[in-house]
Amino acid sequence: MKSHIRDLILKATGADAAFEIEVIQRLWSGYGEIVRYGLTGGDRRSVIVKHVKLSVQSRHPCGWNTDVSHRRKMRSYQIETAWYGNWSQRCDTACRVPTCLVFESFGDEVLIVLEDLDVAGFPYRRSVVRDDEMRTCLNWLANFHATFIDEQPEGLWPMGTYWHLEIRPDELQALNDIALKNAASAIDQKLRDSPYQTFVHGDAKLANFCFSVDGSRVAAVDFQYVGGGCGIKDVAYFIDSCLNEDECQRQESQLLDVYFQALKQAIKTKQKAVDAEAVEQDWRALYPVAWTDLHRFLKGWSPGHWDANSYSERLAREVIAQLQNNRRK
Repeated sequence: MKSHIRDLILKATGADAAFEIEVIQRLWSGYGEIVRYGLTGGDRRSVIVKHVKLSVQSRHPCGWNTDVSHRRKMRSYQIETAWYGNWSQRCDTACRVPTCLVFESFGDEVLIVLEDLDVAGFPYRRSVVRDDEMRTCLNWLANFHATFIDEQPEGLWPMGTYWHLEIRPDELQALNDIALKNAASAIDQKLRDSPYQTFVHGDAKLANFCFSVDGSRVAAVDFQYVGGGCGIKDVAYFIDSCLNEDECQRQESQLLDVYFQALKQAIKTKQKAVDAEAVEQDWRALYPVAWTDLHRFLKGWSPGHWDANSYSERLAREVIAQLQNNRRK
């Protein structure tokens, strides 16, 4: 297999030789690995190979090894190749993604050869993020959402995000918060009913952003759960991945202002035939709904001890109460 990978790299890059440098990351639940290959004799110094092995898996860290989980992961890698094959070229420098050089599926394996973002000027990853770096990521999300607003997600998830209700029946079943469980479908429908649908990255956590040296530019990776949806879902998940709950509450308004200012500018720049003010009004109101949708998944996926007065729990109670009031009207 390694000789096949090298042959594929050489054909895609025109290099004379390819050699493995390092394993960057093992894929979730043991489904393969991401490897950096060095090159000689071509225009590129290195490439990144995402090698998916669908028949090889280890135990899920939270015990979610089920047929549903396996089928979802298989589909997610098919989605990612569709993204790189049909859509990623639409992303410009304002929502930078790695260039896909070639991909190949055979049997139960998938190979995706990508440009090395480290070499392209995005060598840094963050586990703790500065305010200016959060703004950079929110600007990326705004430009991504503006690029694909009103597009139909052909070949992608009809509804993106890795926690979407339809692809997470096991976690919903495990949820012991009855009020939240009963409201799950209505929460999902509320997000679906937004008249302003776009593509969502689907896993827009801090770890999936690659930063320039000064933090002023960013590129995003990992498009297994890209698909249709309301863009504010990405924003809620990104903020949750960066801050603790107290910080989320304190900075919510400020961070949403940053995102929507960038979104309105991006809609104007990309000359999208949509009312940017109306999009902001709709999506800003849906932010607590999107947050509660994520909280629903997390509470079923990894049951913990959310304090009754925590930010997520309070938002969830408010959203559920609002939905119940709307049904009574």
